[in-house]
Amino acid sequence: MKKFILLFLFISLVIKSQSVDIINSRELIKTVEFLSSKELAGRLPGHSGYDKAAKFMVDQFSKLKLLPGGDDGFFQKLKVEYNNIFFEDNFTIIKDGKEVKYVLGKDYVYRGFTGSGNITASTAFCGYGLSQPELGYDDYAGIDVKGKVVLVFKYNPKWDVDGKVFNSGNPREKAIVAAKHGAIGILFVSFPNDQEPQKPIGSVINGAGEQMIEFPELHIDLPVANVLFDGSGYSLKELQTTIDNSKSPFSVPLLHKVKINVKTEYVKAKEVVNVVGLLEGTDPILKNEWLIIGAHLDHVGQQAGKIYFPGANDNASGSAAILQIARAFNSNPVKPKRSIAFLLFASEEQGLHGAQFFAEHLPFDAKSVKAMFNMDCIGYGDSIQIGGGESAKELWDTAKEIDSGNNKLLVNRTWKGGGADAEPFYQKGIPTLYFVTTNSYKHLHMLSDKADTLNPQLFEAITQLAYLTLTEIANKP
Repeated sequence: MKKFILLFLFISLVIKSQSVDIINSRELIKTVEFLSSKELAGRLPGHSGYDKAAKFMVDQFSKLKLLPGGDDGFFQKLKVEYNNIFFEDNFTIIKDGKEVKYVLGKDYVYRGFTGSGNITASTAFCGYGLSQPELGYDDYAGIDVKGKVVLVFKYNPKWDVDGKVFNSGNPREKAIVAAKHGAIGILFVSFPNDQEPQKPIGSVINGAGEQMIEFPELHIDLPVANVLFDGSGYSLKELQTTIDNSKSPFSVPLLHKVKINVKTEYVKAKEVVNVVGLLEGTDPILKNEWLIIGAHLDHVGQQAGKIYFPGANDNASGSAAILQIARAFNSNPVKPKRSIAFLLFASEEQGLHGAQFFAEHLPFDAKSVKAMFNMDCIGYGDSIQIGGGESAKELWDTAKEIDSGNNKLLVNRTWKGGGADAEPFYQKGIPTLYFVTTNSYKHLHMLSDKADTLNPQLFEAITQLAYLTLTEIANKP
């Protein structure tokens, strides 16, 4: 009997090792290369590029004999706002009668929810782009911006006024404020006084309010913004310092004009999909309990057919990991006791819409969900961190113990709660773990977020750790 038990344990270890070996950097990178390719155009939900990515995942899930868990096969349908930037002629500054044309993707990008426009207009700097007189702060007081394009800081102040926090900090909200004061377009700029000022990035975060279909929104680079201040007697750095020190507005008219020409297609409610694959557990009782492992499949798309944001680390890496973990379970003849749902979420970049929708429309009883694992930005960096450890200590301790016996790459830093696509599940009382790497965001939302920037060894290690942790929890008595 003892020999039989030892033989069984040996065979189990061999099978486990073989299934882990399915998770290798070569296969992971191969999937990332496809998902981040020009053909998929940045995987913006509602665009044909995202549809191709979703169909690819469905085809792979089908080959792995996963059960469809959506309302249309593997697809779970939801509706989100959609904006396609399909034409761009130029962004130009007219200075001293001379026109200087700037380069899309290098000197500026459009906000994901920019409106259309073909305009030539004067400019004005309006600080943080806020108009909240009820808080005693108004960047538009005392300055005429009618018919102008305003330049404002992209983010809200890092300070408040007498403990009162500013609202309306998202791009659409700031654009609406500008339009109400007569502006016809808006330029966002990063903080010049930051140690490492943010470059123009692709983003589809929009904010509250109705889309302004004919109101251009751009994010311009700091050197470009500085040109607009030539001859004004001010610099952007000095003005940020003045405003921040006084906590008072300091808006000024600028001397130079800009030309903007962009065309977009806006759809208020366009159908997009989550991809849902289910693996039924083998234990007669425990199979009624569910584990969820997910990653967002989307990124921020393309602009005018000229540039696209590959999103290799964010989050083709997490999506590739979900697929490879599903392949590892498929290759293992010893199936999990608990059931597992494999998820690819839509529209994380726009505001966690896919994860929120799935959390509210589960294909099984919410009380039966024992844990949710999220994988986001796991291909670039130098070590592993797992969020949620302060609120799901048992899950985190399991991952830590597994890592200690393998790659020893998991740092001790963790946090309470969900974060990103784990957040809607945490809010419903489901224990969550958020797998991510440290120092992961060097190429975040930039044109440089490509497969060749990833760390293959780290990518492989974190995916294996997620698989082994999921396996342990799936089979735990």
